[in-house]
Amino acid sequence: MALDDILTQVPIDDIAAKLGVSPSVAREAVEQGGAVLLGGLAKNASTTEGSAAIENALKGHQGKTGAAKVDDIDVADGGKIVSHILGDDEQKVTQKLTESKETAGIDFGKLLPILAPIVMGLIANATKDKSAKPGTAEAQSGGGGIGDVIGGLLGGGSSSGGGGIGDLLGGLLGGGNSSGGGGIGDILGGLLGGKK
Repeated sequence: MALDDILTQVPIDDIAAKLGVSPSVAREAVEQGGAVLLGGLAKNASTTEGSAAIENALKGHQGKTGAAKVDDIDVADGGKIVSHILGDDEQKVTQKLTESKETAGIDFGKLLPILAPIVMGLIANATKDKSAKPGTAEAQSGGGGIGDVIGGLLGGGSSSGGGGIGDLLGGLLGGGNSSGGGGIGDILGGLLGGKK
């Protein structure tokens, strides 16, 4: 699965119309929002409790695909998902994203709840396809659990040229070792535990 899988399931034009921005700005915002949600999920999946909670939440999203219009998305559910993923950092993260120059005019407080159910549906379907064993201890240690699926979406941490979300994150993070560029890299670095 790659970034294109998320983009094809998100109603970019409808989001652009709802948020009053161009489709290109909406697409950029969807890429950034998707990366932040996946980064937050990856951090949560790094603990046994977090991984179990994500696997439990994914059960309600299996079989769901993208939406043709924003109105087809359960934004209230999306808001709950965003709160669970970002926790206490939710307001800080959405504010920092909203202030980003690349996506001027996008209110991420409105966008992330639109994206969250779609991202969860994609991950749920990917884990179902991999027939991951939920609740096993090996899920955390690289034995095929939810962490592996999210890690795969994020490029497994070692961007070996596969494209997709790993490359997007690498770009947003400035190659992973950005020494102070601010913006999305700082947000994701904070979510992922402040990579050095």
